[in-house]
Amino acid sequence: MAGHSKWANIKHRKARQDSKRSKIWSKCAKAIMVAAKNGGGDPDSNLTLRYAIDEAKAANMPKDTIENAVKKGCGELEGVSYEEIVYEGYGPNGVAIMLDILTDNRNRTAGEVRKIFEKGGGSLGTSGCVAYVFNQRGQIFVMKDGVDEDTLMMAALDAGAEDIADEGEGWVVDTEPANFITVREAIEAAEIPIESAEITMVASNTVECTGDDARKVFNLIDTLDDHDDVQKVHANHDIPEEELAALEG
Repeated sequence: MAGHSKWANIKHRKARQDSKRSKIWSKCAKAIMVAAKNGGGDPDSNLTLRYAIDEAKAANMPKDTIENAVKKGCGELEGVSYEEIVYEGYGPNGVAIMLDILTDNRNRTAGEVRKIFEKGGGSLGTSGCVAYVFNQRGQIFVMKDGVDEDTLMMAALDAGAEDIADEGEGWVVDTEPANFITVREAIEAAEIPIESAEITMVASNTVECTGDDARKVFNLIDTLDDHDDVQKVHANHDIPEEELAALEG
């Protein structure tokens, strides 16, 4: 859930993980299985698998559950075969939305997602209708408390980070996806605690949503995010942090 500050996004995600942990773990397991199936079970040589495992660890997924998901993806254990799809559409107020999907039944998922869009005041679009709004980026979030800014900048920029943005509560380190792991490891080596780190889709422009529009967009995205086949929701809405907090409450 995007917000006026990127930190609102982190808070929302963590709150959601705490309240819906079993569903989050199920989505993490799917991502691990598909990554292992497509690129092998070694995270040192399969970066997609490494990202998926890192996200699972961040969600406090048990080690043995992660290992079993890798084995299922590699065919060592019986598992379901999933297809990767990207859906694109529009939410209320013209908000652009992209969905990363993993499904074992494309037709069922398409119908269910289309219905969610329609009930939420949006519409499922055609491939490419909003993809141009988003760019894949690595983002690393570091709290300011007890962290020296010069130390962070030296570690991150020397490792290939492109930008470090001041977001009030902390800094957002922006990287090319190819440099994400190198930068993250450099920050960790400098003994700087990382609040969150991810490869995500970042919008090149945003749509401000307030009042009733904010409520509609929030509810649509939360419902999409709750769907079992939706791995991630990317959107270019900008909800002021105080309104986002009220909606979450």
